[in-house]
Amino acid sequence: MKHTRTVFTPLLCAALLAVPAAAQDNLPKVAETFEIDGHKAFVYAAPTPAKGKPWLWYAPTLNGVSLVQRKLYFESLMNAGISIAGFDLGEVRGAPASTAKFSLFYDWMVKRGWSPKPILLGQSRGGLMMLAWAMRNPENVRAFVGIYPVCNLASWPLKNFKAATLADFGMPEAELLDKLSQFNPVDNLQGLLANKVPMFVVHGDSDVVVPYDDNTRLLKERYLAGGGSITVKIIPGEGHKVSPSFFECQELVDFVIANIAN
Repeated sequence: MKHTRTVFTPLLCAALLAVPAAAQDNLPKVAETFEIDGHKAFVYAAPTPAKGKPWLWYAPTLNGVSLVQRKLYFESLMNAGISIAGFDLGEVRGAPASTAKFSLFYDWMVKRGWSPKPILLGQSRGGLMMLAWAMRNPENVRAFVGIYPVCNLASWPLKNFKAATLADFGMPEAELLDKLSQFNPVDNLQGLLANKVPMFVVHGDSDVVVPYDDNTRLLKERYLAGGGSITVKIIPGEGHKVSPSFFECQELVDFVIANIAN
């Protein structure tokens, strides 16, 4: 069967989101929570799911899904029928073992009827978590979205948080560096390219915590070189912070909604 992808114009996206104010009362106030292998999962189910029960998988999830605090994102996705979920593994760095635990959560969601191809959204170090899972499961990814995401294992994780990174991989630094190309998302994009996974990233050009050049720029260059689809919105003069540029980005909302269709 041939699948077609719906093209969403700004006007169509606006129409989808034009929900009466009274309908906001139906949005979930708290998440459904449950445990998988000793770790807590959180699901905010859209009141009226879109066809196929699409969902956005957000990381990092630490004691809750902080993305739902962002009014534009939460209300827009809920009103478009897109659920939001996350799985709290703590400060992991994309090692195979922690990625396998993320797969337990994915399997739970799919068994309960949610789409087998979620959209992944990684914020900051959550970018590494989601891209590491994506590169090992590219056939199960609808799209990737990043908010100043860590894309390069050799950048933020090893320079600033070496102990946590080595603990996640369970190996000494010399061994990890020797095998870095096996684990680094920016070195393992072939599966995502083969599955034509589109990407959208918003990143500040003055980010000193997760430098643009070492992360999103590198991801963009390699993804485009491989024939992939990636859109990057650069925010001039902004760094690694909570601001409307990153958390009221209409282009991000439009990208997610455009990619829920087959």
